[in-house]
Amino acid sequence: MKLGYFMMPLHHIDRDYHETLNEDMEAIIYADELGYSEAWVGEHYSSAVEQITSPLMFHANLIGRTKQITLATGVMCLPQYHPAVTAGQAAMFDHLSNGRFIMGVGPGGLLSDFELFGVLDKDRMEMMEEYLDAMLEMWTTDPPYKIQGKHWTIEMKEWTHHDIKLGYVPKPLQQPHPPVAISAMSPNSGSLTFAGRRGYIPVSANFIAPWSLKTHWPTYAAGAAAAGQTVDAENWHVARSIFVDETDAAAAAFTTASGGAMDYYYDYLFQIFDRSDYRAPFVANAGDDPASLTHDQIRDACVIHGSPATVAQKILELREEVGHFGTLLYAAHDWVDKARMKNSMRLMAEEVMPRVNEALGAKAA
Repeated sequence: MKLGYFMMPLHHIDRDYHETLNEDMEAIIYADELGYSEAWVGEHYSSAVEQITSPLMFHANLIGRTKQITLATGVMCLPQYHPAVTAGQAAMFDHLSNGRFIMGVGPGGLLSDFELFGVLDKDRMEMMEEYLDAMLEMWTTDPPYKIQGKHWTIEMKEWTHHDIKLGYVPKPLQQPHPPVAISAMSPNSGSLTFAGRRGYIPVSANFIAPWSLKTHWPTYAAGAAAAGQTVDAENWHVARSIFVDETDAAAAAFTTASGGAMDYYYDYLFQIFDRSDYRAPFVANAGDDPASLTHDQIRDACVIHGSPATVAQKILELREEVGHFGTLLYAAHDWVDKARMKNSMRLMAEEVMPRVNEALGAKAA
């Protein structure tokens, strides 16, 4: 099992923007040093808590400051742009990073962003599919372009001049295009059906309980089967909130501390779910009453914590419960205690994952 790093990011409302941006960069540089295989960064335009507006711009600052980690967008919310914008920017980033790039995309998830960009009442899933089709056509063909869709019309005819290559949208380094990933955060997600049909990488959010997570791979696989796609569960990426400390007691106290990194994270998300009347997908157990949901129920259902041995065992138990997955994405949280958060990342890489992979290897043998 590979270990990656997933960052929304989400910081305390009172923290300084400049400080947290630098903290986020430091975290990914440290993940690279520890051997984490991938770093995923989200995109949000209208939240003082979820602060990165452009994962591509953020990652561009890290290309020369990291050595081996693959830089992934987690995710770019496509309905908010014109397809030519992302096609051009993502292609350039693929070249700048020398192919260390996974293009994670989605229909979006923050209602205030939808309002800001005027897509609150639009069919964003339909828009995302059309957007991707347009991007891929620009990446795999030369002008003149005539891409007619319901939401966008893209034409390049009058100003196509082949002799000087005017009218050409840049093509990425990875051919025919960078790996595409689709995120999902609800049970039986339609995004995963779409991802399965296309053979894209499925990525499951860290803030859903195991009962919901368990529906993701079957949903993805069914979409793939319907389209004749061959799938491999090694491509499934599962994000989890994890805190590792020297003892189980210390990790539990840190995780459940009121207003602490984990507690604040899930309290903020609960406020979003509650105000958008969208509690049901996030209940701790299938069949629970959404009206009774509290933030600590989500936290306790979603956070894996303990000593290295305990966390390794919990990861193995999760895998038994939800099914085989190939990459575990360690979710970032606010560095309220920088030393302990970095120590958790280190313990995860140096002590937890070797235990997990040793156990998986022994089971396979």
